Amino acid sequence: MLYVRVPRLFEDLALARLDGSFPRLIDKLTRVQLLILDDFGTHALSDQQRFHLFEIVEERYQRKSTLITAQVPVASWHDLIADSTVADAILDRIVHNAHRIALQGESMRKKKATPLLTDPENTEINQH
Repeated sequence: MLYVRVPRLFEDLALARLDGSFPRLIDKLTRVQLLILDDFGTHALSDQQRFHLFEIVEERYQRKSTLITAQVPVASWHDLIADSTVADAILDRIVHNAHRIALQGESMRKKKATPLLTDPENTEINQH
């Protein structure tokens, strides 16, 4: 199993292209039994990022498991990928052969948030 945040993954892949370690990194990403891609869709993809995502998805397709988390609804992924031909190819491999779990409700981070150190109503702090 390998967990990666998608924005960080794209940074690592871009650097790997520059230093020559791209084939090794792609191999690592495609061989792991379960690849967890967290925070997908935080921004539209560049040409290079689309290519990288397609490479990973294509190599893993029907061979290994991939779990993708996103705050963005799946219906918006096509627009995030931007290039319609590449988006179709990627989404065909991801969405149409997947189990989707749509979570509802308030964020667990909000529920587990620690209380403020000071009460916002504390008049001693708010006085000038």
